Amino acid sequence: MAVAVRDVAAAAEFYRDVLGGEFLFGADEPEQGFRFVQYRFAGGGKVELVTPLREGFVSRFLDARGEGVHHVTFKVPDLVSEIERLREAGVTPMLVSLEDEDWREGFIHPRDAHGVLIQLAQSKHDDDEAARHFREAFPEAVLLGA
Repeated sequence: MAVAVRDVAAAAEFYRDVLGGEFLFGADEPEQGFRFVQYRFAGGGKVELVTPLREGFVSRFLDARGEGVHHVTFKVPDLVSEIERLREAGVTPMLVSLEDEDWREGFIHPRDAHGVLIQLAQSKHDDDEAARHFREAFPEAVLLGA
């Protein structure tokens, strides 16, 4: 689940310090204008905090709706098959991106999912591998979880 927030540090105090989330990884996505930070929980589940770096989809979401759940992510083993299955069921996925072998994604519009933006994602890395990659590639990202 991704939660759009105005201040990622203040939100981290709640998700990390109060709820006990363990910092997994985070990074800036300058091309899309947002920062994300992920926390996982001992009993299962993960929360991703997203905050704007500049004008973009996260800032527009916050302006229109305020802080709150932005989208829910379901990991799938084969995104191409899932997209095909959705189309057969009469659902048209949007923003499908299959180019990156490490992370493929597509979205289901909230009008087709009872008001929820759903992200379908395929990754060849588990959470620990992804975190290790981000920490090596973006050492400054470790500071995002502090």
